[in-house]
Amino acid sequence: MSNSFSDMLKKNFNIDLNKQQKAAVSHKDGPAITLAVPGAGKTTVLICRTANLILNHNISPDNILSITFSKASARDMKERFNKVFGDFIKYDVKFSTIHSFAYFVINEYARLKGINFKLIEGNNTSLNKVRILKTIFHDVNGGYVNDDKLEELLNTIGYVKNKMIDISDYSSYTVPQIKNFNIIFNKYEEYKQRNNLIDFDDMLTLTLRILKSNPYLLDKYRNKYRYIQVDEGQDTSKIQNEIVKLLCANNNNLFVVADDDQSIYGFRGASPEDLLKFEQNYPTAKTFYMEENFRSTKNIVSVCNSFIKSNKYRYDKNLFTRNENKRPVTIVKTRDEHKQYEYIIKKLKQSDDLSDSAILYRNNLSFISIAEKLDKSNISFYVRDSKLHFFKHWVVNDIVNFLKLALNNNDVQAFENIYYKMKGYLSKAALRYVKEQDNSISVFDRLTTYPDFRSFQIKNISILKRDFKKLVKKRPFEAIRFIENSLEYGKHLKEYCKKTSFSYEGTKTILSHLKTIASECNSIIGFLTRLDELQALIKNSTAKKNNTVTLSTIHSSKGLEFKNVFMIDLIDGEFPSLGSIEAYEFGQVEDLEEERRLFYVGMTRAKESLDLLAINEKNEEKVFISRFINELEYIMKENDEIPSEFSAWMKIGMIINHKRFGIGRIMDIDGDIITIKFKSIGIKQLSLNLCIEKDLLKAANS
Repeated sequence: MSNSFSDMLKKNFNIDLNKQQKAAVSHKDGPAITLAVPGAGKTTVLICRTANLILNHNISPDNILSITFSKASARDMKERFNKVFGDFIKYDVKFSTIHSFAYFVINEYARLKGINFKLIEGNNTSLNKVRILKTIFHDVNGGYVNDDKLEELLNTIGYVKNKMIDISDYSSYTVPQIKNFNIIFNKYEEYKQRNNLIDFDDMLTLTLRILKSNPYLLDKYRNKYRYIQVDEGQDTSKIQNEIVKLLCANNNNLFVVADDDQSIYGFRGASPEDLLKFEQNYPTAKTFYMEENFRSTKNIVSVCNSFIKSNKYRYDKNLFTRNENKRPVTIVKTRDEHKQYEYIIKKLKQSDDLSDSAILYRNNLSFISIAEKLDKSNISFYVRDSKLHFFKHWVVNDIVNFLKLALNNNDVQAFENIYYKMKGYLSKAALRYVKEQDNSISVFDRLTTYPDFRSFQIKNISILKRDFKKLVKKRPFEAIRFIENSLEYGKHLKEYCKKTSFSYEGTKTILSHLKTIASECNSIIGFLTRLDELQALIKNSTAKKNNTVTLSTIHSSKGLEFKNVFMIDLIDGEFPSLGSIEAYEFGQVEDLEEERRLFYVGMTRAKESLDLLAINEKNEEKVFISRFINELEYIMKENDEIPSEFSAWMKIGMIINHKRFGIGRIMDIDGDIITIKFKSIGIKQLSLNLCIEKDLLKAANS
């Protein structure tokens, strides 16, 4: 890159590229990969390189294809480019997703061949992907697919397409095994082909097929796009890489910006494998490193750098920053999820602007309880990418039906939905008898007259009737526990999940969130009303507003940054997931490494303050703190970082004030254990995290 261009960037746009960035921006011909750590300014590099090609090398914008992962990224890049270079470059410089490029190819092919393809994505058309798959699932399996299974089905189809898996080999992959998936997949493909229908995944498979089979179009696009740039290269799937490889085969002017440490979309078919083989696929490739993080404090950067190095399959990069040390990474261990929420709410109430803060989680379900607690504390929030499956989940519906039947023993519909999910082992024949009887009588009284019951069964019905009378008098939290234990719904869940592919741990998580909501309600009717209110509240919280804390899965937070980040529910089996732990125990490290990358992405969203919250109990059962927390505690000990809220100001030798024991001097700090010599009682060892939870310690002069 010429000094004049570098000087112009600095003078006119206040863009002062460092040495690594300049090297990447100046690259012109041949393949290159730029490995950019979080917060390294990759968007700046991409738009500056684009401008450099146009202004200094007279490359027409029409000959540059810039592909990024999402519509939002493409829009952001275009806006940034126009804002910086709009006065210098009057041409329309395009930044697009791989799907929008593919759709363009398909439309041109369709015009040439006189074919009319119809896109079946979205809900605005009568013929859409979801309806077609629901129908096929029902025809093949003889039952309706619920929202969770439907999402699993959609993801698995996308995985197969993006990984370019032959459907006959599908069962050999470690993906969710959906009943009769091969048949459903083939019927879906046949239906689309018969009717010239395509979905998002077909855009890619069809584009690759078109380019391979149509020399005219392939040559046209190769000649047109002599320079190809790929942003977020770690997120591209096998089929996307094949399309790019085919397009740039003539001159290999391919420039990829990526971070293998942020490859977190394995469930969509993305993996770091192609990145790690980049130099093998492009032997003349140059490799550039952008390792300076401009986003986060030195405390956060040093811990993140050490943490991600535990992964074996990665480029050896060294994340660093020139930013100052501020508040060290804080590990907070609480008794249960409720104490976890209390800690976050206390911290948020000290914030001047909630927009600076985000609460991140591994699984989308986590936002239910935190949304409930925030709303009760009058803290406004914004939910990114919220899917309201929770309120339609069959476990939620079951609990609601138990409560409805308790409120109204004549509710035959509620009874029909749960009669086989509680103790008593009632038959379909008994249900039919109930439905035929006088509907002004309770279902339990109707059952006592069923002629095929033996005396012990009549006795069981009397016990059930008594239990439902007890249930209606209980507070909602206790009512759910009663359903789970006394009515043996928990036993049903365990047996049902054994027979099906549903996760028993997942059903317990649903119950845990229901209990969190129930704990704030005084009556069953109040609880049922609150479920409706919360659903509406979350649905209306998907638009970003001023002074609102952001709730997001870590996947959806990628590319964002916040002054303060709280990562919650950090327990083994949830983060990392149970599946990745089990695979690791069998010697398969790939899934656990992706989980570690996901954890790393979450941590690197934080600019100044990062709180990692782990719990010891969930749904009133013992759980184990995430193994990633154990890794971080070791790293922080090695770095002489104290995993504590107070570590920003607390030092050995400091005089402090304890609410109960009074004035003392800090003698030692070792992980969670702080040793203090008090004037009143002498030397005492305390739990640092307990001191945080109870707000027991202050500097003596504060």
